[in-house]
Order: sequence, then C-alpha cells, then structure tokens
Amino acid sequence: MNMEDNSIFFTPPVEDGQAGTRLDVFLKKSLPDVSRARLQKLIAAGYVSRDDDIVTDKDFKVQAGDSYAVFVPPAEEAEPAAENIALNVVFEDDDLIVVNKPAGMTVHPAPGAYHGTLVNALLYHCRDNLSGVGGVKRPGIVHRIDKDTSGLLVAAKNDFAHQGLAAQFFEHSIERTYYAVVYGRPEPAAGVIDKNIARSRFDRKKMAAVETGGKRAVTHYQCLKSFNGAVSLVKCNLETGRTHQIRVHMSSIGCNLVGDHVYAKAGKSRLVGLPAEIKEFVNTFPRQALHAASLGFVHPRTGKFIQFSADFPDDMHLLLDTCLLNLGTSPK
Repeated sequence: MNMEDNSIFFTPPVEDGQAGTRLDVFLKKSLPDVSRARLQKLIAAGYVSRDDDIVTDKDFKVQAGDSYAVFVPPAEEAEPAAENIALNVVFEDDDLIVVNKPAGMTVHPAPGAYHGTLVNALLYHCRDNLSGVGGVKRPGIVHRIDKDTSGLLVAAKNDFAHQGLAAQFFEHSIERTYYAVVYGRPEPAAGVIDKNIARSRFDRKKMAAVETGGKRAVTHYQCLKSFNGAVSLVKCNLETGRTHQIRVHMSSIGCNLVGDHVYAKAGKSRLVGLPAEIKEFVNTFPRQALHAASLGFVHPRTGKFIQFSADFPDDMHLLLDTCLLNLGTSPK
C-alpha cells in the first residue's frame, strides 16, 4: 500500500503464524512501500499504537489478533512548538501539573492537529520542565482524554514523576470520576460494565465492546438523575482506562452519550414526550456530553494521596439545567 504523508494506516490483525514477529518487521510486510528505517523512526517517535497503547520499542513482538495504527506525519513536521495558550491550572508543583482541559483541545499533536494542543500550551507554561518519557512529540503526557471531553488531566514535569504516575495508571489505582449525559436511562440504575474493548472490525477508527479478544475494560456507573427516562445524568468511575471506554460502554447498554455522533444509535427516538425546545437542544449538543470531574492519585514524590475536582464547564451546566438534571452542587 502506498503511504502518503499526514495519513493514518491500520494494519490487518496479526495472524497466528505472525505472532512473535518484531513490530518493525510486521509493519514492513503490511506497508511494503515504507522502508524499515523509516518505520523504526516512526515507532521511536511514538507514531505507532496498539489500541490505546503507544509502542516505542522496535523490538516489540506482535501478538496474534493485535492491530496497529501507524501515523505518518508530514515530512517537514518539526517538534511541537511552545504556544502562549491559557491554561486552567488546578495544581502545580516541581513534579507535576494538573489542568482542567476545555472541550475542543487535543491533548498532543497528531495528524490534522499540530497546533493549539495541550502539549503546545504546556511547553510554553512549563518551559523546559516536562518529562521526556513520552518522546519529543508528547512531552509530559502520561494519559489522555478525548479532544471533545472536558476535565482533569495530569502531566509530568520530570521522568521520576512520569514513571510514578504511569505505574499507577498501569495498576489501575488512579481515581477517575466522569459525568456523562446519556440518552435513555440505564437499567439497572447502577452497576458495573465489564466488557473488553478492541478496535472495531467494521471501522478501524472506532472502538467496540467485544466478547473475545481486546483488552479488559471495567466501568462502574450510577444514574444520578433522569428526565422522564429520556435523558439521564450518569456518574462513571473508571477501573481501567481504554480508548473511548465510557462512550463505548454506555453505548453498549443502549445509553449512548448525548452529542456523541461516533457511537450514536437510535437514542434520539427516546425523546418522545419531551418539550420541543428541549429535544432540539439535546439533539444539537455539539460534543459528547462527558466531563472528567475528579482525579486522584498518590503523589510520586511525597507518597501522599491527592485528589482534585473540576466543576462542569458552561455548556454542560446549560445542558443539565435545560434537561432539569442539575445536581445543585459542583461535581465531586
């Protein structure tokens, strides 16, 4: 296949006979027009991922059933530049920074979004004080939230903090609470969604809940309020952190997020009986109604557990008020 700069390619799943092959060798078979030397550079730069995991080791051995995404940046692309972009800083010390990311901001540069990202803003705010574990393209980035999801995210200022935080994410010991506005009302009203998530077989840009394969994903949810069973405010606590996890899991139980056109189902039909102005507002909400409201972890340096919360942004407040779902207090 001919690869163009600034494009994304998804490999076919690794076959049983290919298991154990070095990643760069496997990618070369899938991308015969790209030299192994360039593939190795793409791997080292963090442009190859398996589901939600970035793979930077060219000696990594592929496993049966895995599929890889390869991002090919423009040839003239430079390292991310510092940009004077305002940040809502919730906490900051010599080791880490916690920010309240607005909806619409991409976390790190990627094809189609090389400027205006959180990384660009962090480079300006923190100067040279960002960890290098994530590579030059993702300095300081330990985890990500979707572009159109608002809320809390922690970045590391040095490799010590990065490794300490990354270990907690790997062990699933990070406390993460999200609030989502969904179509319908979950049944039961509270529960645990334990469904593996893998890249969709039908659309490689989407994720899907699967019966076999994929990676284990666990979401604890609780319906806090519902408006006539048509729309509901749901609290979600992540035990794992897979790509699009809440969006995929809620959609899998018939409660796709308001504003989420990627995982949209026939949810809009459930608005029967609601006032016309509310239906119109809900159905035209411009982004997935998802907010990362709480983030807690053990500080890598002090060993103390610290926790932060962020109020709903204005658009979520308006959506909640319109749907009579206001909690009356800021999310905790």
